[in-house]
Amino acid sequence: MPHTSRAGSLFSLPIVLFLSYYSAQSPDQSSQPTMPNQEDYLSWTADQANNIGKSWRVNGRVGGALDLRVLHTEHSYNYKLRATLMTPEVVRASARLEQLRLHLTDDQTRELVREGERTNGLVALVEIDAREGSGVIPLDWRSSLRPKGAKEDSPSAIGGTSVPALRQVKALAGVSRRYYAYDIFWIVFPMTNKDGKLIWENLPDTIELVVGIYNKEGRVTRPVTEPLRQRLNSLKN
Repeated sequence: MPHTSRAGSLFSLPIVLFLSYYSAQSPDQSSQPTMPNQEDYLSWTADQANNIGKSWRVNGRVGGALDLRVLHTEHSYNYKLRATLMTPEVVRASARLEQLRLHLTDDQTRELVREGERTNGLVALVEIDAREGSGVIPLDWRSSLRPKGAKEDSPSAIGGTSVPALRQVKALAGVSRRYYAYDIFWIVFPMTNKDGKLIWENLPDTIELVVGIYNKEGRVTRPVTEPLRQRLNSLKN
C-alpha cells in the first residue's frame, strides 16, 4: 500500500472544501433568466397569431345608442367602431400569417416586419361601419390619440392622419378577415410635433383613441402595456 502522510491529507482538505464551497455558490446557468427570443413569432401557429392579433382590437361606437335624428336623416345616427393598434406583436402576427399563407422564408418574413415598423409614427387600423343613413363615411372624419382624460385641445392630444398607401404593407393588414360592412383606414399618429419635439415626454399609463364624425364622438381605451410601451419608446429615437 502506498504511504500517505497526515500532512498531505490535511493539505488537500482546504482545497476540497474550497471547491465544494465554490460549486455551491456558483450560479446554475440553467436557472438564470434568459432574454426572450425576439423571433418566436416565426414558429407561431395560425391560431396563436390570430389570437395575439385579435387581442389588440377593441370595439366602440361613435354616437349615442338611440336614433334622435330629426334633420339630416341621411346621416347615420351612430357608427360601429373597431380599432387595432399596430404594436410589435400585431405586426409580427400579421407577418407570420402571411408567411403561412404564401410559404415565405424566414428572411422574407423578417423583411415584412421591418417594412411594417418603418412608418414614423404609431399606426392604428380603424374600422367604421355606419348604422342606417346613407352608409357613407364622410371624408372629414377626425381622429386623435391622447392620454386618458386629456381634453381635445390638450398639447398631449395627437391628431391622426389617414395614409391609404399603408394598405399595401402586408404586416399592417391586421389578422382579422375583412368584413366589408366596415370601411378601413390606416391612421398614423406621430410622436413628435412639427418642431421635432416629443409630444409625450413621459408615456401615459392609458391612452384613448378618439374618433369624431360630424357632431358625434366615440373612443376606445387601451392600457399602455409593455409591447405598446416598446413601440412608443422606439418612435422617440
